[in-house]
Amino acid sequence: MIDFVTLCDYIGTFAFAISGIRLASAKQFDWFGAYVVGFVTAVGGGTIRDVMLNSTPFWMEQPSYLFVSGLALLFVIIFRRYVIRLNNTIFIFDAIGLGLFVVVGIEKTLNFGFPMWVAICMGTITGSAGGMMRDIFINEEPLVFRKDIYALACVFGGVVYWICLRFGLAVTLTQLFCAIGVILMRVVAVKYHISVPVLKGES
Repeated sequence: MIDFVTLCDYIGTFAFAISGIRLASAKQFDWFGAYVVGFVTAVGGGTIRDVMLNSTPFWMEQPSYLFVSGLALLFVIIFRRYVIRLNNTIFIFDAIGLGLFVVVGIEKTLNFGFPMWVAICMGTITGSAGGMMRDIFINEEPLVFRKDIYALACVFGGVVYWICLRFGLAVTLTQLFCAIGVILMRVVAVKYHISVPVLKGES
């Protein structure tokens, strides 16, 4: 039976891969190029996390992530008329992947024996670094460097996780609230145009 964290990992991989493939299609990438962008989006953050934790990158030990990214490509190809034309599609899948990957990053870091503050940092990297690599691949300014609430949503989810631990909530509920916290903050920030102030240089 698949545990909640593993389920989050697979769903997050699928969601992030779709977000990457969706953007690649807008840039007129071929199928292979779109797959590469989707795969990098899905595993990029987790790869950086694992390297920093001195662990073998997760996808090198389990080929299922390659197949999940392939399913995401197939999904976009089959339903392209609906997926590509929906303006909110990329945002929805990106927000879901972001929240689920934060949970995965925090859990893995805590299992390695690191303190909570490190786990929050690693959860943020797991959630946001893949999107940053995606944007670089398609020659866009990385979303994480813009004024949008993106990486900060990951940090917020990490704080929610820590608060839930302090109150002794069940592990599954803690993970669920963490993911929901990230997704809700991302949605609310976009809906109400909440952003981080821009750092202005000398004019």
